[in-house]
Amino acid sequence: MFYLSEVEDYVRVDPKLFGLPTSESIEQQLEETYKDYYEKELGKVVAVVKVINVGKGVIIPGDGAAYYKCTFELLVWKPELQELVYGRIAEITNFGAFIDLGVMKGMIHISQTMDDYVSFSDSGSLSGKSSGRALKEGDLCIARIVAISHKGDEPKVGLTMRQPGLGKIEWVKEDKAKKEAEEKKVARKESGKESKGKGAKKK
Repeated sequence: MFYLSEVEDYVRVDPKLFGLPTSESIEQQLEETYKDYYEKELGKVVAVVKVINVGKGVIIPGDGAAYYKCTFELLVWKPELQELVYGRIAEITNFGAFIDLGVMKGMIHISQTMDDYVSFSDSGSLSGKSSGRALKEGDLCIARIVAISHKGDEPKVGLTMRQPGLGKIEWVKEDKAKKEAEEKKVARKESGKESKGKGAKKK
């Protein structure tokens, strides 16, 4: 889920940025510091939105940089259990698929790609035995986060597409159309029974 987070911290401005106006040098330093930054409590930093406040600069002996106590706002994405995510299949493997969520990647185990017996085909796709459905690189999908591991530099996000309303976009549309057709069929049967019942009463 995306959040706007207000952070207060001392920003170390590198001497190479001293020629710029203070606010500009701090913005550049923050962008450099928080590029590809991830922290368990904060989340994955997407962008530095704005610098809210800048305090007086402090120089520490032996360190050529300047330190400014600043308040700034970050746009972050923090994965949440049971959250719905949208992305594109970036890679297919014999054990599942990796989906590009824009901010980071998630992993879908082969058993969680669809409600079917799935196998890895020679064409580099994952194929369902009964449904005939295939998942390949570039496919747009909706998935749900079911596991988050914080070991390593970035979290490992586990996903599933084996729930109603999830999966490859085309599958979701097909399932919705099928469900609507079945509901209309049931409604027609019900209205037919009512018409017959009213006809019997008139006699």
